[in-house]
Amino acid sequence: MAITNGDNLNTVLPANAQVLSTNYLDLAGTADEGWAQQYLPDLMEKEAEVFGPRTISGFLSQVGAEEAMQGDQVVWSEQGRLHISYTGKVSSVSGGGVTSAGEIEIENDIDGNDIGTDHAIRTNDTVILASATGVCKAIVSEAVVGSAVIEVAPYGLADLTAAGITQTAADSVTILVYGSEYGKGQSYQDAAGTGTTDQRGANEPSFKSFSNKPIILKDYYEVSGSDTARVGWVEITSETGGSGYAWYLKAESDTRARFNDYLEMAMLEGVSSIPGTDEADSVVHTAGFNTGTQGLFDAIEDRGNLTSGITGVNAATDLAEFDAILAEFDKQGAIEENMMFVNRATSLAMDDMLASMNSYGAGGTSYGVFNNSEDMALNLGFSGFRRGSYDFYKSDFRYLNDKATRGGINTAAGSNAIRGVIVPAGTSTVYDQQLGKNLKRPFLHVRYRASQTDNRKMKSWVTGSVGAATSALDAMQIHMLSERCLITQGANNFMLMK
Repeated sequence: MAITNGDNLNTVLPANAQVLSTNYLDLAGTADEGWAQQYLPDLMEKEAEVFGPRTISGFLSQVGAEEAMQGDQVVWSEQGRLHISYTGKVSSVSGGGVTSAGEIEIENDIDGNDIGTDHAIRTNDTVILASATGVCKAIVSEAVVGSAVIEVAPYGLADLTAAGITQTAADSVTILVYGSEYGKGQSYQDAAGTGTTDQRGANEPSFKSFSNKPIILKDYYEVSGSDTARVGWVEITSETGGSGYAWYLKAESDTRARFNDYLEMAMLEGVSSIPGTDEADSVVHTAGFNTGTQGLFDAIEDRGNLTSGITGVNAATDLAEFDAILAEFDKQGAIEENMMFVNRATSLAMDDMLASMNSYGAGGTSYGVFNNSEDMALNLGFSGFRRGSYDFYKSDFRYLNDKATRGGINTAAGSNAIRGVIVPAGTSTVYDQQLGKNLKRPFLHVRYRASQTDNRKMKSWVTGSVGAATSALDAMQIHMLSERCLITQGANNFMLMK
């Protein structure tokens, strides 16, 4: 259903000449139409707050923390997976070597990263091989240092084809190490007993290192000294709760509130430049300098998970999407408690989905199940639910709804619109290279630049000749500055809903 207003809504002229609102309160009118005419207007001094709370900040304060930093960048490491699993292709189903074994060329780790020849499978490891056409278990008969090709000998089978695993040119087989087997007295060497030249050495734990850099955000407001003495007829109320008739206070308050929103929006939307490739690096610094910062959305798209709903089904109206999300979380950190910050359409779709799970939902109200009585207002909203072993807590994300922020962008973005984000609750244990030890921190936290002499979390200072004079400028300038970046740890546990 669409609502459309006519072109001449409420503009029909009255039949008789009267003293109407159209006869006065025209600030831009002539002498007999504006304030100089004889009729006293009924002045409503209070400015109407038609948009309610206009700020969108608050998301990061709910799910993250803030911490000081002193370097030009933040570097942290995240642990790798414990078990050894790869994907690759079968180059031979019954290759040569020390046994009549098949040859498999390892190409990527289980997350799709190209590993070259640096894999951790060793001779005498026992593995599970799985493809779309078959599964078998085998022992590694040869794993040569510096080579991505391993040779495997199937248990109880003549070759890999007997298990349905065939030679392909594509990355089509998954290899999982589940143990090892050695003969009596056999040392750590290849099956032919020719020494240790073909035996890969001890496995070292691996980790991934990430970094992000802070950006400097600035804004300022200026009013002449003369204008600070003017009084208006409109009583304003600032976002911080202050009120009065001095309009410059309104402008300064709006500037500050908008800057506070920018601090959060930059941490959500920020992207890093590609030095020497894009033009952004030459705007702030010289060409080739690394500019920008990685915000939450970009970090999840780069290192996390994306869901666009189930094909052919309106997003979030079917448990199938959440079952797919659970399956992905099972592959990652399996963090049980998660916060969902979603736009209005997705929030309502989730409410409808959860209501439909009630056997009486289609036929009317189910009293008692939702704590609803026939004498009270019906509550059709849900703040959370549990599926499998996971708890999801739902909250509206104003930033994704407001037409002047992401809400307007989402309207124009189509399939690229962001419906919401799923953030794990709790903390993660990470190794901080600056401090040289493991620390527990929220998965999301903001780092701001600070030292003993200057704290750049949110600086504000006044210059000019108004009030405490600091210069000969006949004006008051209010400056605001912050230097910060967002650290998204364990992005593999996050989900961006598009």
